[in-house]
Amino acid sequence: MGMTMTQKILAAHVDGVSEVKAGQLIEARLDLVLGNDITAPVAIKEMEKMNVTGVFDKDKIALVPDHFTPNKDIKSAENCKIMRDFAHRNEITNYFEIGEMGIEHALLPERGLTVAGDVIIGADSHTCTYGALGAFSTGVGSTDMAAGMAIGKAWFKVPAALRFNLTGQLNKWVSGKDVILHIIGMIGVDGALYKSMEFVGDGIANLTMDDRFTIANMAIEAGAKNGIFPVDELALSYIKAHSDKPYTIYEADADAIYDEEYIIDLGTIRPTVSFPHLPENAKTIDEIINEFPDGVKIDQVVIGSCTNGRIDDMRAAAEIMKGRKVAKGMRCIVIPATQKIYLEAIEEGLLKIFVEAGAVVSTPTCGPCLGGFMGVLAAGERCVSTTNRNFIGRMGHVDSEIYLASPAVAAASSITGVISSPEEL
Repeated sequence: MGMTMTQKILAAHVDGVSEVKAGQLIEARLDLVLGNDITAPVAIKEMEKMNVTGVFDKDKIALVPDHFTPNKDIKSAENCKIMRDFAHRNEITNYFEIGEMGIEHALLPERGLTVAGDVIIGADSHTCTYGALGAFSTGVGSTDMAAGMAIGKAWFKVPAALRFNLTGQLNKWVSGKDVILHIIGMIGVDGALYKSMEFVGDGIANLTMDDRFTIANMAIEAGAKNGIFPVDELALSYIKAHSDKPYTIYEADADAIYDEEYIIDLGTIRPTVSFPHLPENAKTIDEIINEFPDGVKIDQVVIGSCTNGRIDDMRAAAEIMKGRKVAKGMRCIVIPATQKIYLEAIEEGLLKIFVEAGAVVSTPTCGPCLGGFMGVLAAGERCVSTTNRNFIGRMGHVDSEIYLASPAVAAASSITGVISSPEEL
């Protein structure tokens, strides 16, 4: 029986087997274990209960303080100190302090810690981002992270798979964010429940790496165990430019079994927005204009996060905001995802464009995405955000509303004060 790309990677990480099948329980070797300032302290305390001394490999653990950093209060400072002390005590190679850190899922590929063929777990649900590089990566709980740091292995149920055949090419102002919102709107937030979303097709060649990171990042919002892309020349070029780690390229067998296959013409996808309070509530910009002729008034825009804080996202937003002003009474917050991206944005003059438009620019942080800080919403407020979740209370008060969108739509909306497409400017 043929195996999917994900199944091949998992089989290669299980001792004594040559193949695995959907539903099988396995114990797989880990290439990387990730934690942040919310989840790692819990895992560290669990390790203490296990009476474990040391970690399985100080080079295969990554600790990134990104959710509440720079620390917003005493509790967040204490959490970061727990992680910092643990990292120093165990001589963790990949601990990223303020000044060198970034939002974890943008930072790790940039630092070359994630490559094709890896098995990666992270105590953060958007760890599935690294599937853009042909890795199996998935989010786990802090207890699983603790076991992973201790023994370098984790239990998995091998996922079945869905196949997404992407064809054609995206139009101007349409990006990977629109693609994944379109897909989630099509199959629902549980449409890929505990399955691998495997992306194939000639359309992939027309997607940038930043598009692919965004799509893989939000696989979890369709309920998926992971999202994964084939390793083409663009992905291989990215890996070689960022990493000196050994990598292995896996391809799905021709007779691999998929529960369903979807064919998606990228050229037909329009700028898309997910309305409250689920990512599946997707509407195209055309549907929004028809349904809300007076517009959907908003109070805040956030451009950033592990989903859309990369340099392509900064460039798209700046192109729209250049020479324009943020609408009166509107708050626009821009957050480059890593220090490197921040520096690139400075050197390219993008931050000057944002500030002159009336936006504010933050140091890299998850901040407002989870209602942490740097843009928490009050009751009744609406935010267009390039983040990944719009659940009730996700960015603040339970009576606030979040509209998920691409950087292009978010930037345009900050100018008009209502949900807008760049095409309207």
